[in-house]
Amino acid sequence: MSDLHGKRKALGRGLGALLDRSAADEPQKEISGEYMTGYVTQIRVDQIEPNPFQPRTHFSETELRELAASIQEHGIIQPLSVRKVGYEKYQLISGERRLKASMLSGLVEVPAYVRLANDEQMLEMALVENIQREDLNPLEIALSFQRLLEECKIRQEDLSQKVGKDRSTISNYIRLLKLPGEIQVAVRDTLITMGHARAILGLEDEKEQLLILQKILERKLSVRQVEDLVRSAGTPKNTGSSSAPSSLPARFEKAKKTLNGKLQSKVEVKVNHKGAGSIIIAFKSDEDFDRIIAKFDS
Repeated sequence: MSDLHGKRKALGRGLGALLDRSAADEPQKEISGEYMTGYVTQIRVDQIEPNPFQPRTHFSETELRELAASIQEHGIIQPLSVRKVGYEKYQLISGERRLKASMLSGLVEVPAYVRLANDEQMLEMALVENIQREDLNPLEIALSFQRLLEECKIRQEDLSQKVGKDRSTISNYIRLLKLPGEIQVAVRDTLITMGHARAILGLEDEKEQLLILQKILERKLSVRQVEDLVRSAGTPKNTGSSSAPSSLPARFEKAKKTLNGKLQSKVEVKVNHKGAGSIIIAFKSDEDFDRIIAKFDS
């Protein structure tokens, strides 16, 4: 019975139980007394300072309490990542949620992987880890992508490899940051989905975008309904000499409207009297071009 109790106690300590070893198995220490980098070891929570580059600004209190209860029961399964910044001082690279929950659960020490990193690497590692989480909203991901591109000077094709997402996906997220603040807040607070936001991006006029947002919230519109609204709102109004009926045959005019809606971009169709012609698709940036091309690849 005592053996069973001992096993349960070891399981309850989670990763801490796996770190128990004899003195001969311990990683070597530097003269300063600190563990050398490259090892997972136990570090006191009061020796770890927050990550100044943490991209997340909000942590759910309910989820933290639930995680704290899980840590009390099972221990920490995935170690934190830290970097050394001084004698017995460490700075968090990733795992702030686990650190906060550990402190709530009353842990004095946490398992951590000690790494070497400069400020730029710190930011990059924190952002990449952030993007790979499943509980982020699209706006948090978009902001992380933007910071990686602008502050870490990572090219979009390299970023695509780092985070395992294609360039068109990255472009779609970043385009969310072009929306008015009210719409970005609605995405952040999950009042609307990324699909709603992408549909709204089909409109260039900010007032029209905000009007669509209001309709979504009031009528609980689906993404498909919003796409239909955007197509209607985005149809150019004829004025002056252009008020004459379109010279395009009906089937070409219909195809043009369909392309406008599906590509969420301005499409022009030109046809001569022999039936030959061209389709012109407008794009606003490299990212917008990638977005359009991706639609043909899918």
